[in-house]
Amino acid sequence: MVAVTLFAGKLLAPNNPNAEKLTSYECGEEPTGNAWIPFNPRFYVIALIFLLFDVEMVFIIPWATVFGNHELIATDARWGKLTLIEMFIFMGILILGLVYVWRKGDLNWIKPVQEIPHTDVIIPSALYDKLNIEQSAYTVKEFSALTEKETAALAADSIAEPSAPASTLPPVRKPMFKPTFKKPGNES
Repeated sequence: MVAVTLFAGKLLAPNNPNAEKLTSYECGEEPTGNAWIPFNPRFYVIALIFLLFDVEMVFIIPWATVFGNHELIATDARWGKLTLIEMFIFMGILILGLVYVWRKGDLNWIKPVQEIPHTDVIIPSALYDKLNIEQSAYTVKEFSALTEKETAALAADSIAEPSAPASTLPPVRKPMFKPTFKKPGNES
C-alpha cells in the first residue's frame, strides 16, 4: 500500500522544477552560515510535548463519535458508561502527563539556573560584617542644583551677612541635557 500511494503521488503531482524550487530552501531566505549550529534542546522538547498532546487529543474524535452514537448506546447501555469511564481515564493520563512536564519545568522557555557563587579565598566573615556595617552607614546627600562651591560660598555669605537680600543668590542652573523618551509606537 505504501508503494502504491507513493507511485500514485508521483503520477498525479505536478512536476514543474525551476531554479528557484531547486535551491536548498523555498522559504525565500538565502541560506547563510553553517547548518551545524548548536540549538537549545529545549525547543525540541517543547515541540515533542506539543506533538504528543496534539496527537493524543485526536483520539477524542472517535470517542465522541461512539459516545454520541445514540443507536449504539440504545442497543447496549453499557457502551455509554464504558466510553465515559474510558475517556476519564484517558484525560486523567493526559493531565498527569501535563502536570509532570509542568513540574519538571519543560514548559519554560528559559530555565533559570541558580548558581551559588563560591570562591577559594578564605576571608573571615567578620570582615564582611564590618564592611556591611560601614556601607550601611552611608547616607545620600540631598540634591541641589547648585555646585558644591556655590553652596559653600552661599553658606559663608549667609554666616557673614545674615540679612542678605535674596537677589544676591546665584541663578539656579538648568540641567545640561534634555531627556528624551521614546513611545513604543515611535521606535524606528
